[in-house]
Amino acid sequence: MVKRAFKFRFYPTDAQAAELARTFGCVRLVYNMALSARTEAWTMRQERVTYNATSAMLTAWKRAERLTFLNDVSSVPLQQALRHLQAAFTNFFAKRARYPTFKSRKRSRRAAEYTASAFRWRNGTLTLAKMTEPLRIVWSRPLPDGASPTTVTVSQDGAGRWFVSLLCDDTPDPAPPTRVAVGVDVGIGSLLTLSTGTKVANLRHERSDHTRLARAQRALARKDRGSKNRAKAGLRVARVHARIADRRKDHLHKLTTRLVRENQTIVIEDLPVRNMVRNRSLARAIADAAWRQFRTLLEYKADWYGREVIAVDRWYPSSKICSCCGTAADKMPLHIRTWTCRCGAVHDRDVNAARNILAAGLAVTACGDGVRPQRESSRTGQSSAKQELPRATKGSPRPFRGEGSQLPHPRSRTLSEAIP
Repeated sequence: MVKRAFKFRFYPTDAQAAELARTFGCVRLVYNMALSARTEAWTMRQERVTYNATSAMLTAWKRAERLTFLNDVSSVPLQQALRHLQAAFTNFFAKRARYPTFKSRKRSRRAAEYTASAFRWRNGTLTLAKMTEPLRIVWSRPLPDGASPTTVTVSQDGAGRWFVSLLCDDTPDPAPPTRVAVGVDVGIGSLLTLSTGTKVANLRHERSDHTRLARAQRALARKDRGSKNRAKAGLRVARVHARIADRRKDHLHKLTTRLVRENQTIVIEDLPVRNMVRNRSLARAIADAAWRQFRTLLEYKADWYGREVIAVDRWYPSSKICSCCGTAADKMPLHIRTWTCRCGAVHDRDVNAARNILAAGLAVTACGDGVRPQRESSRTGQSSAKQELPRATKGSPRPFRGEGSQLPHPRSRTLSEAIP
């Protein structure tokens, strides 16, 4: 049993749009006031304010004359805002996130979360608290049989589109077991290169709409600040960005679904994308490729459908090692796309890297430790390979060479180094 969110677009009436806009503003205000109170309490008195204390503050705020408008919207989204703030502080104290920041009217996400006590779900229609009519939802796909939402999140993006996300309990059917393992090397020229030799083209969604985006941004720059024409021009820019993001996400969903359906074990690299985008020459291309989003989608789909995802250490020199004889080249600059090993094998750089990634992943599964040369271990002082990802399915069958892998077994040199 897992929690799955089903997101749909809907078209509110004028009254519903006004009610939701008021709710968004009240949610933002309550969040900011609670954050300010907690920050001030710690700064001035070294006192930690809990969720229960902020909930009591909310009751007092509603009684204040200048904040009586908080009573005009549903109380549930306001309470949920306090819970979200508590979760943000929990992540901060656990060193999983930075200190919470204030929400902005212009830049922050406009959203409100409703629990079961604040909406009515009957015969496939959804009616929110403080509303008399159900939302006009465009049902692009059916909900699971017998499923009813436990939480509803309403949001509006920068392009002015309205969305509702329904959180339901679901039990995904495991995919049929297969005997195929695949290594995946991500790139810019080709978005994905598989160990089978297949290359998936990088559609470069941002570059394909670059002219349209530049034209919209120039039009925005010419408008006077604060004018209605500037707001309209900003909406056009947001729509272009939304088109780019939607096309990129759709493409990644199709790729990850295909990989999960066809392969039992998928081996990828643990790339530090956050650090890589600091390269000014490649930052735009890396961001457009969305490698981190690809990995996120792959992880949770593998978890749902009984597959296994293995991440190879980022320092493993997959491009330098010959996948035929195991010899490592001294240097391998990025501009070299094909190279010849001393054993006579001619390699495509990306295909060779994908094959080495797969061999390294199988070595990790077989021996339980690293695939990186031992001389590199001192660089981080940690284990020389990433083990199974936290979201990877436990108890999955051990991956092995299937007909689709088309790879030799891992080199004995790598295996000997991997044995603890």
